Amino acid sequence: MASTPKATTASESSTQGLHTSTAATGDAHHASKFPPFDPHTFAPQLVWLAISFAALYLIMSRLALPRIASVLAERRERIQSDLAEAERFKAETDAALKSYEKSLADARGKAQGMAKDMRDRMAADTDRERRRIDDANATKLAETETRIADTKARALANVDALAAETASDIVERLIGHRIGADEVRKAIADPRTLTPVA
Repeated sequence: MASTPKATTASESSTQGLHTSTAATGDAHHASKFPPFDPHTFAPQLVWLAISFAALYLIMSRLALPRIASVLAERRERIQSDLAEAERFKAETDAALKSYEKSLADARGKAQGMAKDMRDRMAADTDRERRRIDDANATKLAETETRIADTKARALANVDALAAETASDIVERLIGHRIGADEVRKAIADPRTLTPVA
């Protein structure tokens, strides 16, 4: 049991030594200030700030800013080129639209002229055909009237002959004596020529 207390004593002493060294370091650590806030380190900090700023400025001005400037200039040129090309396309489109509208107006005028010419030709053809048909109808009408007149004259002539024959038959039945067709025609034409029968 005697050895155990000695071992305990040794570990306790080493633990105490550790605590004392940590405490001494912690006190020294707590006693010193944060370096950026320590007034004794301001001068070296300002020197390093100036060196860092100068290095950063050189890197930015020599490497990054020219690249950014060239990208911006290239973009500006591309935008200007695109705008110029868009303006050119707009001008071409306007010219094409004007040409199309002019062609359309010309085509409408030509179509209206062709339609008017066609109407005039059709009207002339229709008038010519109407006159031809009217002439043909007039000729046919004249021929028909002539035929009707001939047929009427023949019918009247036949009517006279038929009437004379019929009158002759009636007279024969009435008086029993046959009268010739010539005498009946004379009597129909002029009734005073009749000779009384006794």
